[in-house]
Order: sequence, then C-alpha cells, then structure tokens
Amino acid sequence: MKEEGFDKNYAKAHNRRFLKTYGFIEDVVEKDDMILDLGPVNPFSQFLVKKGFRVENTPLQMDLDLDYDIVKKNKYDVVTAFEIFEHLVSPFPLLHSISAKKLVASVPLRLWFAPAYWSDRDPHDRHYHEFEPRQFDMLLDKAGWKIIKSEKWKTPTKPIGIRPILRNFTPRHYIVYCERK
Repeated sequence: MKEEGFDKNYAKAHNRRFLKTYGFIEDVVEKDDMILDLGPVNPFSQFLVKKGFRVENTPLQMDLDLDYDIVKKNKYDVVTAFEIFEHLVSPFPLLHSISAKKLVASVPLRLWFAPAYWSDRDPHDRHYHEFEPRQFDMLLDKAGWKIIKSEKWKTPTKPIGIRPILRNFTPRHYIVYCERK
C-alpha cells in the first residue's frame, strides 16, 4: 500500500505506523461496524473514512479522563484508540466503561533509552504513561477485555546516534484487538 489518502507532510513522519495500523484494522474490523475513534478527527480517521469505514471521533476539547460517557453509548460496535491512553492520567475508568464489544488500541512502549514524552508548552501533549506490553495487557484484562490479537512494531529512524540505532532493533508501538469478556 502506498501513502494514498494521507496528507503527504503528515504521512512522511507517520506512514509506516499508519500502514501497519490500517493492515491490522482490516483484519479485525468490518467495514459496516460503527467505529468510535477516541480523539479528535485526524489524518488516520479521515483515511479510514476514505477506505469505506464508518468512523466518528470524540470532540476536540473532550477530556477523556473526566468525560467518557460517549463510550457508554450502545451505537458503536468498535472503539479505537491510537496513541491515546498514554495521555490519560487514568485510562482504567474509560476502558472499563466502554459498551462496544470490540476495542482496537495502540500505545507507545516504554523504552529504557528514551524517557516518556512531556511537553512543557502544551498540557495535552504529555505522556503520563508509556506501557510495557504485560502492563497494558493487565490493564485491559482488569477492565474486562480479552486480547485476541496483538503486534509490536519498530520505528526505525535515519538520524545518526545511539537512540536512532536502538530504534531499529527495539519495538516502539504495541497494538491490540480485544473483545469484551
């Protein structure tokens, strides 16, 4: 698959993850499923719509730590959360409250050589958590989800340095497909 449908500047930085995420979704979500994508409209949710998926997003200013009633609505078959849970102070209440029967979620993995991202300028652009796979699996299990499929991805970069070299060998992203127990 090529970059078709993505904004070229955005896709340049995220193409590999987007294409892997799309391939994962194609295997586990039906095109007639109603998807609630946590987070505001973004290039990936727009891409899914162009590919024939039915997607709604949460409003831009919705604080999912405090206001997650939208996930309790029975009109959604699938909830997706791509790189969202690390931005929540406590993802458990939201995960536990989802009424959809399916969940597809990806999170950044904790890397020993790179600390969690923390923006001092933008309070919405912070990682409160970066997960180990077993930690995220436990969180999902406790919230009532059974993991059916999972994958880890590397995100190689071209710059020279220790961290870029390590990214060629160390998985950075973890994605899961779950069903309600």
